[in-house]
Amino acid sequence: MSAGTKAKPKTKLHPMEDRVVIMPTDEAESMRGGLYIPDTAKEKPTQGEVIAVGPGRVEKGTRVAMDLKVGDTVIYGKYSGTPFTLDGEEVIIIKASDVLAKIG
Repeated sequence: MSAGTKAKPKTKLHPMEDRVVIMPTDEAESMRGGLYIPDTAKEKPTQGEVIAVGPGRVEKGTRVAMDLKVGDTVIYGKYSGTPFTLDGEEVIIIKASDVLAKIG
């Protein structure tokens, strides 16, 4: 089975402050020894693509710019953020501080 790419949602989401919207990437489904692993037993994805970025947080009256931009591939905490369904696709709204690393 191949890991297909997800289509980006058509509805625009504008995160507030220092939040980002991430489209989780599906990990390739593998079968070991002919056993099927149900979705409920699979690990939550911890990698995804940034599809929207907020303007940044305000600190001491000035806006702090975001380090992330749309299109970045990131690694985030396993239980971070708030899942949200947008145009039938599951996305995660997460604080920029919960993003652990940028890939590439």
